[in-house]
Amino acid sequence: MTTSSRRRARSRSFAKRPTPPRDIAVTFHPAAPPEPATPADEPVLDAAAADDPPSTAEPGAPIDLAEEAEADAETEVEVEVEVEVEVEPAEVEVHAEEVQAAVPETTVGVEERPEPMRARLLRRLRSPGGLLVTGITAIVLFVHAWNITGFPAASDDEGTYLAQAWAVRQGLGLGHYTYWYDHPPLAWIQLAAFSWLPAALSDGLAVPTGRYAMLAVTAAILLLTYLLGRRLGLPRWAAAVAVLCYGLSPLAVTTQRQIYLDSFAVAWLLGALVLALSPRRHLWHHVAAGAAAAVAALCKETMIVALPAVVLALWQGTARNGVRAFSFAGFGSGLLLVGGFYPLFAMLNGELLPGPGHVSLIGAWQFQLHSRTGSGSVFTAGSPANTVVGSWLYYDVVLLAGGVLAAAVALAVRRLRVPAVAVALLAVVALRPGGYLPTMYVIQALPFLALCLAGVLALAVRHGLTGAPGEQVPGWRRAVLLGLAVLAVGVVGVRWSGGVHRALTARDNTPYEAAAAWLRERVPDRARTRVVVDDVIWLDLVRDGFPRENVLWFYKVDLDAKVAAELPRGWRDVDYVVSTPAMRGDRAPLPTVDALLEHSDVLATFGAGSDRIEIRWVPDSPADRR
Repeated sequence: MTTSSRRRARSRSFAKRPTPPRDIAVTFHPAAPPEPATPADEPVLDAAAADDPPSTAEPGAPIDLAEEAEADAETEVEVEVEVEVEVEPAEVEVHAEEVQAAVPETTVGVEERPEPMRARLLRRLRSPGGLLVTGITAIVLFVHAWNITGFPAASDDEGTYLAQAWAVRQGLGLGHYTYWYDHPPLAWIQLAAFSWLPAALSDGLAVPTGRYAMLAVTAAILLLTYLLGRRLGLPRWAAAVAVLCYGLSPLAVTTQRQIYLDSFAVAWLLGALVLALSPRRHLWHHVAAGAAAAVAALCKETMIVALPAVVLALWQGTARNGVRAFSFAGFGSGLLLVGGFYPLFAMLNGELLPGPGHVSLIGAWQFQLHSRTGSGSVFTAGSPANTVVGSWLYYDVVLLAGGVLAAAVALAVRRLRVPAVAVALLAVVALRPGGYLPTMYVIQALPFLALCLAGVLALAVRHGLTGAPGEQVPGWRRAVLLGLAVLAVGVVGVRWSGGVHRALTARDNTPYEAAAAWLRERVPDRARTRVVVDDVIWLDLVRDGFPRENVLWFYKVDLDAKVAAELPRGWRDVDYVVSTPAMRGDRAPLPTVDALLEHSDVLATFGAGSDRIEIRWVPDSPADRR
């Protein structure tokens, strides 16, 4: 057979071989000169193909590429070919060793595909850390969910946020009354998205039942607290201690289960910190960190106070990146692009600047920073700020005092400086004289206090278990540390037992439930009855058939010109008023509400003392004349 005949036969033989599918990239590399081989020697394959059945191809069959190399025997040819064949995967199946058999003088590398996100997530959940944090989160959520509708007593703020979420869900706007930029709306927009959860679990009073939605927010905070602890360099046990200190604190059990905007803001701020400290240091992580920080501020504006902690985390997270300027540019872009939607929204509505006849964003800021009545000094006995801080310490002095002291120590430790800076900034704002200090403000500091406490504890344990180089740690040290740990758990357990027990057993919302039931059952003509209430039962009355325009939130009676225009005779145009602690506490700057309480008669009372709820009837009202 002539040389050309042999070449044509070999070409026909190679043409019959299957070709690689289009989704496999095959790279051919020149092989090293073969060593002296025995007849048993086989071509060397990748590890991925070593377990496949041996190829049935003829080991010595050359191809066109080899013939071109033989034709130019005087020249060394380095060949590196990447083949991508466009065929349907179902039409052909190829194994790496078949390609190797077809090209005996090359090695084959098959490009590995990245691990799917679902598989990666399952692998992480099954890891020791994943199982640990999942178990702890389940325990904490069980404690928070137990008696969530009974304790604590529902507040007017909770009712307001829930009513605003209801308005968003019903397509009525950003609030059940005129939205006046008191707080950014993103938190109760998220609350509206979770509204299916309370409806699926209970049909009781709106506000206590709505707290079930906060369990999802609490779960996110717990998981992010653990993840942030790990990215700060804490060992697994210390990150778990931080989650337990935060989640089981009576102060957290009391405030975290309530419907407050601060909880949404904390979850997003923790997410921003986790992204800023991402070990992969991808640029999109830093852009997302800026966006998450902006979302936190759009949930509760006071989260801007902790923004320097996110900047510090980004600085530490990009220390070895080499492209820190790009990371900060991406972070700033995410922060400004997302945060800029809020003033842009106000500007497009003609409500950015103060003016007659409309609300404004700048006007709301002026009220919050200057016009609003302050809480006094924390150090002045009897001041509102002193009372608020005293209530925090009543529930949990361990986490507050211990966390603040730990934060002071953590400021000197680089890897713990991020949560320590957050605690310091939030504490400075809380202690400023003359500022307004709400009860729920402490929610923003609790995770960072827990992280500082756990981080300093981890440093102490590490120092106690570290000896001189080459020396074994004495057994008595381990025994002492174990004894101190048991003692600490016992002391903290005793301190926390009272607050946690009350959270699990008290029924503080029974008076509200009874008042809503009385109005539902005793008022004969709901369609024409006008009732002044606080926002705790506003949504319940609307659901029970009272017209929305006739259920008046008591603040709006004096502060909303549209509502005042519907009451030409003032308090005489109201049929019933539901007197609550919130209403009686704020009656002084509200003349119409004050007159209502002064000129109405008590029909029913639920509860006792300062927490009582009264159903009051107004003589000479429209209902009386009917």
